[in-house]
Amino acid sequence: MLNVAIFVSGSGTNCENIIRYFSGSESVHISLVVSNRPDAYALVRAEKLGVPSVVITKAQLCNPEEVIPVMERYQIGFIVLAGFLPLVPDYLIDAFPRRIVNIHPALLPKHGGKGMWGHHVHEAVKAAGDTETGITIHYVTPVCDGGEIIAQFSTPLVAEDTPETIADKVHLLEMRHFPSVLNDLFYELV
Repeated sequence: MLNVAIFVSGSGTNCENIIRYFSGSESVHISLVVSNRPDAYALVRAEKLGVPSVVITKAQLCNPEEVIPVMERYQIGFIVLAGFLPLVPDYLIDAFPRRIVNIHPALLPKHGGKGMWGHHVHEAVKAAGDTETGITIHYVTPVCDGGEIIAQFSTPLVAEDTPETIADKVHLLEMRHFPSVLNDLFYELV
């Protein structure tokens, strides 16, 4: 059994989608939801779906003696970042080599790096006049949004698209593709 932790900072729609996708799995168990924000709605979603959750603040995240014991307590073997905003510290990347993935709301390497998350990305896509955007699922490394790309999915854009409609198109891709890409990754590990 592969025990998975989902790290989130916000509302948790991707988190909920992943939990529901793997709810009947005999080989993958979403064992924990971790948020850096105590007011993240993802924590409510986790509770409603019966998944334990814990808040690890940004300051606590920097301390391996606070985080590693939590990962050990839940026997975590893989970490999924689903809208988790803090940078993952090197010690956690070292503890989970090629076992931490992130989803980015653009086609990396475009519109990636520090400060490029959520609406900032969609505004940058619009400002650049891009004719397509999408999602990138990639391994996490010490370089922000610089890890090996696992999968990308794109959607066309039109001149009338706004950052909000771009966000909606990206969200549809996330809902459709993120869990199945994770399933393929997990299948190789179990």
